[in-house]
Amino acid sequence: MAQAKGKAVLETQPVEIVEEKFLIHNLVKREPRAGLAEDVRRGLSSQPKRFLPKYFYDQLGSQLFEAICLLPEYYLTRAENEILELYADEIVSVLDGNTTLLEMGSGSASKTRLIIEALLRKQNELRFIPVDISASAIDSSSRILLQSYPQLRIEAYAADYFAGLAELGKKPRARTLALFLGSNVSNFDPDEALKFLRALRQVLREGDALLLGADLKKDKRVLEAAYNDALGVTAAFNLNVLARINRELGGNFDLRAFQHRAFYNEEAGRVEIYIESMREQTVAISQLEMEVQFREGELIHTENSYKYDLSDIAKLAGETDFTRAHTWLDHQQQFSSNLLLAV
Repeated sequence: MAQAKGKAVLETQPVEIVEEKFLIHNLVKREPRAGLAEDVRRGLSSQPKRFLPKYFYDQLGSQLFEAICLLPEYYLTRAENEILELYADEIVSVLDGNTTLLEMGSGSASKTRLIIEALLRKQNELRFIPVDISASAIDSSSRILLQSYPQLRIEAYAADYFAGLAELGKKPRARTLALFLGSNVSNFDPDEALKFLRALRQVLREGDALLLGADLKKDKRVLEAAYNDALGVTAAFNLNVLARINRELGGNFDLRAFQHRAFYNEEAGRVEIYIESMREQTVAISQLEMEVQFREGELIHTENSYKYDLSDIAKLAGETDFTRAHTWLDHQQQFSSNLLLAV
């Protein structure tokens, strides 16, 4: 599931000095409702219909995702936490000398604490650079981290991935460990994953490293259960996109007339997530001045979640000027944390 969350602002803001050890650069330019309107119009006018997964994460959607991470079927968060709890010291030991920590899509930075603590066991202070689309998420998580770890200095970027990387490329840094956790790479199509990792590699120097979380290919029943939980939390998370359109754009989607669909496409190696219209119907969206026709059984594509095997990860690394130096697995071998060295 995608984890790019939060609100944008009307225009680029100057650097805001929140406190002595915390700077935030707000680079988000587009007003959020205008962006939502434009993308919903485009997505519902296309064939097949689609929504962008970044719109899952309004306030309610973010809370639902946090609940998903606690579900027994959703193994990904527990598996990655297990790896980081066991191997954080080993992971950070790969880089010599004083290390800067960079995290793409940092969000609440909850798992990041395990890496921060490991780095602070080997150095006296730490520069942390979180990048996330949500200025509010960065502000909140950074304040909490600074209370817990006074040795931190945080320079944050509220930006999408590519805008954040463009800015990061302008400034020198010490030896850098980059993080891309939570299997966020799974939400990229293969070409998008290559584009992102190449952009990240351009801001890293030879000898820097990336810790890449990636969910692994496994039994179809396990994968489908993770996205079709018995309590229906994932269904509520998916259908909340329709509720958001109702709230923010004056839509009249009847959520009872749509249902969540998720299944593993073994040939493509991905879980595909959809919203299905359960009957023929017409939906009006007043602020877009549009009506949308749905056939019974028609699908709106909301997300893909690609799954990897270790050869896929090695190939991805090799095509983006990294080399896979080490992979750590949880005890059930469901999830992987991969150390990619910049070469």
